[in-house]
Amino acid sequence: MIYDIQHNISLKPYNTFGVQANCQQIVHIEKENQLVTLHEEGMFSKPFFVLGGGSNVLFTKDYNGLIIRVANKGITHFIEGNNIFITAKGGEVWNDLVWYCVDHGFAGIENMALIPGTVGASPVQNIGAYGTELMDVFYVCEAFDTMTGTFKTFHKEDCAFTYRDSIFKTKYKGKFIITSVTYKLSLQAKINTSYGAINAELERRGVKSPTIKDIAEAVSSIRVEKLPDPSQVGNAGSFFKNPVISALQFNAIKLQHPNIVFYPVDNENIKIAAGWLIEDCGWKGKSDGNVVVWKNQALVITNPGNATGIEIYTTSSKIMNDVYKKFGIHLEREVNIL
Repeated sequence: MIYDIQHNISLKPYNTFGVQANCQQIVHIEKENQLVTLHEEGMFSKPFFVLGGGSNVLFTKDYNGLIIRVANKGITHFIEGNNIFITAKGGEVWNDLVWYCVDHGFAGIENMALIPGTVGASPVQNIGAYGTELMDVFYVCEAFDTMTGTFKTFHKEDCAFTYRDSIFKTKYKGKFIITSVTYKLSLQAKINTSYGAINAELERRGVKSPTIKDIAEAVSSIRVEKLPDPSQVGNAGSFFKNPVISALQFNAIKLQHPNIVFYPVDNENIKIAAGWLIEDCGWKGKSDGNVVVWKNQALVITNPGNATGIEIYTTSSKIMNDVYKKFGIHLEREVNIL
């Protein structure tokens, strides 16, 4: 056996909410061939869940199955003209990859600085922030098929990327384990300051001609100011997706709520700032038993110390109900619920 399975392990150190839950078994994958051995020994015929940085999951109960924690490491790249193809193993910390690229002058993911989680989770969620999404730079990924025990390459067109979604969350949910991702970046930076918060932060810093490092630093500063540090206050970042509604529905809502914060998607659809909706319902900074909605960003639900997963889930349901009652908009949880 080339892997070590631990039994009856607390998952508290492995989820950024810091909630207590136990798992029946856990295995840390540091080499891809460990997955092949797990398949050969029939481990994927039982319930399993793939865990990266634990920053996008809420455990509401003990997990009676195998937790597969992706922990393989390594970053390589090659340059072709003005393009850089950079490959990172699934267990790499996403923000470490961002700063690797910034330090090497590779442009394209600097707007996604300080997003929590691992590289392997980035295509699953189609992560994004401040005007950039993973799908903008995704090239290919390698994934292990837990049904056949073989590895498969997914190209961008295979992944069915949409806002905070991909084929790995829908048709192939729970079937593939992403072991590495290759991104196509550029040596010629196209600075993206489409979100006003970035411009305001750059102005505060006196930066008039920003580099990708300036953008990454500005975004990091904004996130630190808005979002709690999971090592200090349990949280999973943004708990809800920003809802996308029809322009017709939006116009009706805007008549009643002229200050609503929104972002046009196309001629027919509008993305609404979920944080604004939640704040307007009075939840920003509000305590609900052991659960607290973050004082600086209503999208973030926190565990100050003693909240259970069920309590956090219940609070999220109350928020969803209030938003629907006031605006007729259904919020969708971005966090995986187990």
